[in-house]
Amino acid sequence: MRIGSWPEPWRRGPVLAVLALLLGLFMLLHPHIPNRTGNAGSLVETFLPWTGLPIPALAAATLWRRSPTAAVALLLPAAVWLHLFTATLTDKTRPGGDLTLAGHNLGAANPDPTGTARTLTATGADLLALQELTPQARPAYEKALAHTYPHHTVQGTVGLWSKLPLTHIRPVDIQMDHGPLAATKAPETKQAYNRALRATVTTPHGPLAVYVAHLGSARLTPRTGFWTTHRNRNAHALAHTIATEPNQRVVLLGDLNATTHDRALHPLTTQLHSTQDTTGDGFGFTWPATLPVARIDHILVRGVQPKSSWVLPATGSDHRPVAARITW
Repeated sequence: MRIGSWPEPWRRGPVLAVLALLLGLFMLLHPHIPNRTGNAGSLVETFLPWTGLPIPALAAATLWRRSPTAAVALLLPAAVWLHLFTATLTDKTRPGGDLTLAGHNLGAANPDPTGTARTLTATGADLLALQELTPQARPAYEKALAHTYPHHTVQGTVGLWSKLPLTHIRPVDIQMDHGPLAATKAPETKQAYNRALRATVTTPHGPLAVYVAHLGSARLTPRTGFWTTHRNRNAHALAHTIATEPNQRVVLLGDLNATTHDRALHPLTTQLHSTQDTTGDGFGFTWPATLPVARIDHILVRGVQPKSSWVLPATGSDHRPVAARITW
């Protein structure tokens, strides 16, 4: 049937109807957006919740045009967005929990390490996983946290502070160095900028394997598009290590520089599940701290039960801290 033969109201807003259908298909088929050019698929997945922003604008234009055609078409993107994120918007927090975990990318340019340490201590967390520890700021954090956390380790730029004993501590190679030159670097040189560690925490319920990681950065540039080469390599290396972890109870805390929607984290998210996704309330965005638009700081677990997950107030860092309570 030709549009011209439709009743007059249904002929209004054909462009709006087409835009609504295209938006719905874009959201529905996002897993099939290829990464071959500029990692477009990962870029869309990083900001996937924000793909729903055009829906209110299209709805307003539809009302202005009084177009039933556009209104019907708009049902597709609205339904897809709700299908993707309704569960995220509900409060899944449950009471209880035996262990409180917190993680924070401290920010290399953080002007107030002591204040940040006090903020983290005030959470009552049993474990603090910190990333982007600089040699200059490290003494301040060690001094401020020493009283509350008698056990700690720092491996390169990541650290773990604990109220419970730590054993089997080691750095984790996430292939920050890659290629022929990597083999020529001395171990102490690599250790200086190591960005992942593993430790066993002795709990009343048995040993808990804890990983702290800071994956490579992602950059958006006109020349390369969404550049994620180092991050993707780090994610695969870390996932391989966790796959060989003999302890069935595993926690990973860190700045992964990706959201759990991003296919680059599939090697990790197929082994571990996000505390925010299972027991959080809302999207839990963490970056940038002043006006967060993406959750790239995570607590992922295996073999334990998360009870609650939340984002802490901003510190002097460009990331917000995250926390969770778990039980056995």
